[in-house]
This record gives sequence, structure tokens and C-alpha cells, in this order.
Amino acid sequence: MNIEKYLADAVRQSLQTLYGVTPSEEQLQIAKTKREFDGDFTLVVFPLLKISKKKPEDTAHEIGEHLQKSVETVDSYNVIKGFLNISFSPAFWCNMLNTAAQTPNFGFAKPESSATVKMVEFSSPNTNKPLHLGHIRNNLLGYSISRVLEANGHKVLKVNLVNDRGIHICKSMIAWQRFGNGETPASSGKKGDHLVGDYYVIFDREYKKQIEELKSKGLSEDEAKAQAPLMIEAQEMLRKWEAKDPEVYQLWSTMNGWVYDGFDVTYKALGIEFDKIYHESETYLLGKKIVAEGLDKGVFHKKENGSVWCDLLADGLDEKLLLRADGTSVYMTQDLGTAVQRFSEYHLDDHIYVVGNEQEYHFQVLRLILSKLGYDWSNHLYHLSYGMVQLPEGKMKSREGTVVDADDLVDEMKATAREMSQELGKLDELTEQEANDIVNMVGLGALKYFILKVDPKKNMTFNPKESIDFNGNTGPFIQYTHARIQSVLRKAADAGIEVPTTVDKVDIGEKERELIKMLHMFPSVVQQAGEQLSPALAANFAYELVKEYNQFYHDYTIIKESNELVRGLRLVLSREVANVIRQAMWLLGIDVPSRM
Repeated sequence: MNIEKYLADAVRQSLQTLYGVTPSEEQLQIAKTKREFDGDFTLVVFPLLKISKKKPEDTAHEIGEHLQKSVETVDSYNVIKGFLNISFSPAFWCNMLNTAAQTPNFGFAKPESSATVKMVEFSSPNTNKPLHLGHIRNNLLGYSISRVLEANGHKVLKVNLVNDRGIHICKSMIAWQRFGNGETPASSGKKGDHLVGDYYVIFDREYKKQIEELKSKGLSEDEAKAQAPLMIEAQEMLRKWEAKDPEVYQLWSTMNGWVYDGFDVTYKALGIEFDKIYHESETYLLGKKIVAEGLDKGVFHKKENGSVWCDLLADGLDEKLLLRADGTSVYMTQDLGTAVQRFSEYHLDDHIYVVGNEQEYHFQVLRLILSKLGYDWSNHLYHLSYGMVQLPEGKMKSREGTVVDADDLVDEMKATAREMSQELGKLDELTEQEANDIVNMVGLGALKYFILKVDPKKNMTFNPKESIDFNGNTGPFIQYTHARIQSVLRKAADAGIEVPTTVDKVDIGEKERELIKMLHMFPSVVQQAGEQLSPALAANFAYELVKEYNQFYHDYTIIKESNELVRGLRLVLSREVANVIRQAMWLLGIDVPSRM
């Protein structure tokens, strides 16, 4: 039950009885009572004065008195100026706890056969380099958003469009041909994506040498970049690839295969999986048919050199190139084609692109062009625009080989988790396998939580050491609290104490009441996270919940409580807090340990 809605309905009925008027939703402003005041929920009375025609305090007292008399669950009320603070009865809160205890997957919507279908496209790596820290944020956001949408009852398709063609992969191929001496992942002992990425860096290094040499002969910067033999060779290789040259195509297939094998290892380490993987080499021509349709409809126009454009000046934008003069497509052409393909293939309700904020203009143009072409679903394309992520040392550059490699970062997180866990004694009395499992869980949990707790729209700085702290707003702190609760439940079982399925009516302390309130906030948090496409809401809710529980744990006895009914209440409350922690962390793709 949504408590705010329940209270709003009761207030609405009271106003109808008292004043003969039913207020609008905008006039009913209800929120949790601030901690410094006595009460559970607060009604803001000021918007209701036009209905009551009375002073704020008088209006609040009249509504509070009527609620107390007419609503059995309202225990008491108090008025602070224009604010009516309402307290519910202990029986009400016991019933709320029982509702959570009796609801499977509390907080998650039940999937319906008529559920909307949402496609989430994320990752989209280039096959010329391994995944790095920026990719990690993209992957974690995409995967978490998919789970959040699933928890809201939607059918979700997780897809990945791999950028496996273009000048970037040709650069790695040229460098490997020139400097590789037949090196392979097997012969070098390197992951395939790392090996190919190394040759991308080598190409850039040698290319810069050629540029400087040409500049020393009097060429300008731009002239030197265009005339450098390596770049000319890479461009020629791309033309051969597009012409399906057998030798070039074979090398491209081989090197991309190395990269895919490497990507698979990284995805598995991060706990990321996809329902379908597309490849740009198979989709980059799809948009040409769409462009032809646009020309026929007069939506696009062709210039004298044969290039095709869409004029968006009247929409406050600019002209957008769709086909080059030589007939080759651009990214926009491909995205037009893949959007039409996917809505046709899956009958989508929404398509969500998880792409950095530097591409906001691209997706604005994509939606506008599809709308001009008459595709009604164009307004169901959403760009989840996220900010950049960097380390305290600053930005990363792929061409210069200064990126933070995803594999290295995951290994570092696990190593740091082991080091800190051992220092704190968290691994004492565990088997080697149990210790390894917890180290992996904590290391990945720290990485995922630290990234996902930040609003996606914001830029962020990732600090590995800070993320793995067992105190504060971190994944390990939340994981440790879950393990603490499981320890309490185990100790109860060892003492022969059975945790009841539900609780009977019993007096409830302030912190118990606050915890039950927080449990019943969880469904609305899940809903808001889905509406705003922000896992940060679930992450920070989990932190606030464990903070509240740890204060409760510190202030109250649980197993040693002499009153059997109170003890049962606290055990059920502990169990349900652990369940919600587990649910919230599942939304983030994070596992929680049962012992630590």
C-alpha cells in the first residue's frame, strides 16, 4: 500500500465532509514528517485555505480532529503553524510490516502479459581497443537501467551494437601488418582486445612521427596529416574492406575475433550480458533505403556533388549530411536504419540509447528526422545522456594509451577488497573459497555502487580507494550490513528462536517505525528510478536504509529482547530490511554476501 496515497484519500474525504469540497491532487501536499517534529506524515495546509476559508492553524486542527475520529489507523496529530503532523497507530505499522513480509519481491511490479517492450542499447564498443573506465560506466548504467525497468513490470531487451568497421579498426590492422610479426593472443599471452588496442596505440605513435617528418619538409599540419603514408594506407584498406577484398576481410575477421573473445571475458567479469548483439558491419547500410524514401518524399535533398542532406534550419538546427558524395553512409544513416529495423522487428514501445552526453545533438537530430519521415514512434526514442567519468589524475586518451583499462580496474578493485577485508578481519574463519567469493563480491560491489550512486547526468571522478571503504556511502558498507543481518538471523536460529512469518500488534519504537516507513518507500523509489532512468535513486535509498538499520541495531536489543512479541517484530523487521537491501542492490547488478 502506498501510505501517502492512503492518507491523501483520507484527507480528501475529510475535506469533503468538513467543507463540501474535494481538493485537487495539486492541493494535497503530503510528505514524511521531518525528524525534529513528532509525527509520521505531514500535510501542508496552506493550499487548502481557499477551501476552508479559515486560518492555517484552525484548518489544520479541524482536519486532524476529523481524521483522528474517522480513520481508525490515525493515532494522534499535532499542528505546527500551517503544517498538520499525523501519527499512525502501532497496529497500522505492524500491518505495514506484515504487508512487506507477505509480498514476494516486495517493491517490484508484477510483470503483465500486456507489459510494454523497452529496448536498452548500451556498451557499443569499438573493436580497436579494450573496454576502459568510460565503458564501465556505460555498461553498468545500461545493465542497471534494464533491471530497473524490468522491476517496473516492463519487458526489456538488452542490446549491444558493436562498432566493428571503419578507419579505427583499419589503423590497428595496418599497425599489426607492419609491426606485429605474426603476434597473436596465444603467442603473446595477452587478451585479444588488449593486443589489438596495443597496435592502435602503435599506429598513432608512428603516424605522429610521419606527421612531424612531413612538417619538417614544409607541409602544414593539415597537409601532413592528410599525406602521411600510414593514413593513406589505412584509408585504402577501408576502401578495400568495403569492396570485400578477401585478404583484408580475412584479417579484419581474425582481429575482430580476438577482440570479441577479450570483450566476453570483461563482460563476464562485470556480470554484463545481452539479449542480442548487433554489428555495425551488418547494419551500416540499412539507412540507405530510408534516405532514398526521404528523397522521394522531399524530406531530403541532393546537392550537385551527389551528397544527400536534411535541412533542419527551420527547426533551429543545421543541415545534416546523410550520404556522402561518393554514396557512403555516415553514423546518422546507420542509426536511421537500425531504429526502423528494431521497431519493426520487436514492435517496441520505447528504445533507450545509453550514450555519453557529447552525443545529445546527434539523438536530437535522429528523432527529428524520423519524425519528418512520418515515423510516429520517433518520440519514443530516448537518449540516456550520461556524464563523463575520470580518475583523480584527469582525463583518459585511447590513442595515447593512457586509458584506465576495465580489466585492470576490476583486478585492482578485487585486490584492494582483499587487502582491506584482511586488515579489518572480515575474512577470518572463512575458507579460501568463501574468502575469494566475498573478495570478488565486495570488489565488484564497490566499483558498481560508486559509479551508479551518482546521477547519470553528472560528470564524476572515480576514486578506487574511496569506493571500497567499509563505512560511508559505499557498496561494501551496504554489503556488510546485509551480512550483519544474516548473522543475526543465524544466531536466532542457533538459539532455537523461530522468526515469525508475520507480527502481532505490539508497541513500536521510534527507530522501528522509521525502518517500516523506509521499507514502504521502496516501491515508489523503484518507480521513480524507472521514470527518471536513474539507478542512483535505488543506490542512495539502499544507503539510507542501511544507515537507519545500523542505528536501530546499535540502540535496540534483538535476540536478547525478553518480550517475545517485540523480539519477533525486530527479527521480522531485520529479515525484511535484508530482503529490500538485496532487491535494491540487485537493481544495481550487485550481489550481497550472507557472511563477512
